[in-house]
Amino acid sequence: MPGVADDLRRLIVQQGPISVAQYIEICNAHYYATRDPLGVAGDFTTAPEISQMFGELLGLWCLVQWRQMGAPDPIYVVEAGPGRGTLMADFLRAAGQDPAFIQALRLHLIETSPVLRSIQKETLHVEPVWCDRLDDVPEGPMLFVANEFFDALPIRQLERTTEGWCERLVGLDGDDFCFVVSDKTERGDYPDAEVGAVLEDCPIGIEIAQALGKRITSHGGGAVMIDYGYAKTEPADTLQAVKNHQYHSVLADPGDVDLTAHVNFERLSQALTEAGANVDIFLTQRNFLLTLGIDKRAEILSAEATPEQAEEINSALNRLIGADEMGTLFKVLVINNETTC
Repeated sequence: MPGVADDLRRLIVQQGPISVAQYIEICNAHYYATRDPLGVAGDFTTAPEISQMFGELLGLWCLVQWRQMGAPDPIYVVEAGPGRGTLMADFLRAAGQDPAFIQALRLHLIETSPVLRSIQKETLHVEPVWCDRLDDVPEGPMLFVANEFFDALPIRQLERTTEGWCERLVGLDGDDFCFVVSDKTERGDYPDAEVGAVLEDCPIGIEIAQALGKRITSHGGGAVMIDYGYAKTEPADTLQAVKNHQYHSVLADPGDVDLTAHVNFERLSQALTEAGANVDIFLTQRNFLLTLGIDKRAEILSAEATPEQAEEINSALNRLIGADEMGTLFKVLVINNETTC
């Protein structure tokens, strides 16, 4: 049967080189719709799969936010890119210490993959409302959680040429995919850089951030967004592919590898602020989790564990907050709004 690679070749032959964003969109749509990409048997692992502490702390954070909002009922709890549902399962267990919160909670998962939706249903033992996009969530106060969601969205790439900044495209060299550069120079306020430098932007991510900011400004609520990325806009080629927990060529095996790019947290923060939201905290995952008390939670779990389990808990803690692990590469944006609900 024809695969994604054949579809892409046909598309390029018909209309010419396509944008990097379109390439990512087509590849990732197939990738996530056809498999469970997580865990040892998959291509990558995320924080919720590393330790229960991650989802538990986010559940408690949302519980505190809900109380500070005046305990609105209903409260829409929305997770974007929920994976296997592991984060939300740990979230609900921890937040379940307050039955009133669980009673008020209306769980919505932004997930388009039928494979992952099926796994989420089994993991959560409940059937949430699945949505394709944020706009599908009913109006009302909302608590929004996104872990490693924005990095998988399609990005646009520009390359600095002798003529200026031009869009980078995906074309064909025989049957092989290759990067080419548009002959049209982009207009805009772009930074000066050496020829060959790459500048990235994520228009879809900015649109989602703007919609999220407007939603929280209008109806109240909060959000926490965690992803790997950089704090200041600067030229960099961060597009990467992963397969079997190893880096892979971006242009090889389209539709069968995980394509991601580092998140520009400066642009994300600006979009949220311009939409009226209050960007309350912007820090590293290490500092965020330590502020929530992950070290104390690890101590409690270790005290009730076997020596082998305690070693696993401490290893997971280091992976989540270690400076040479996920601790500083991953950034956190927290937004809230004091609108009375």
